Amino acid sequence: MVRPSRSIWPLSLLVVAVLAADRATKYAVDKLTPPGSIHVVIPGLLNIVHTSNPGVAFGIFADTESPWRAPLVISFSLAVMALVVWLLVTDRAGGWLGRSGMAFILGGAAGNLLDRVARRSVTDFIDFHIGTHHWYTFNLADSAICVGAALVLLELLFDLWQPRRQVS
Repeated sequence: MVRPSRSIWPLSLLVVAVLAADRATKYAVDKLTPPGSIHVVIPGLLNIVHTSNPGVAFGIFADTESPWRAPLVISFSLAVMALVVWLLVTDRAGGWLGRSGMAFILGGAAGNLLDRVARRSVTDFIDFHIGTHHWYTFNLADSAICVGAALVLLELLFDLWQPRRQVS
């Protein structure tokens, strides 16, 4: 049986914090703004736009009408989350940056998974844009997944740049 290391508890708190922040922001958007509404936060740069995304990142598969879309996306999410949990619990997620990144990814994935299970779509609301050029609308869970991936990538790059010690 695999025993989690002591360092798993701070990471668990990070997962819960990301999940709680994601749920709170989606709840606020769902309760306080009607679907399709637009609230300008910073003119020409940031809006709060209440949208629903039945697809995956960047709206991929959003237009697919297949009855298999939601079950497949949910199954894939569960598989990825199980892999991340295994990497964390068995202490195979790298150093501090990699483990923190995996915790961000796990918290974000859990937030979006809860939406998919409950409603078969994810609430998105952050609309960054420069003038009329808009990025895809996203949510806090998506941001956490991106931050987590960046932390994992940073650790991998730092590992590449560090000189290797020779063992004698």
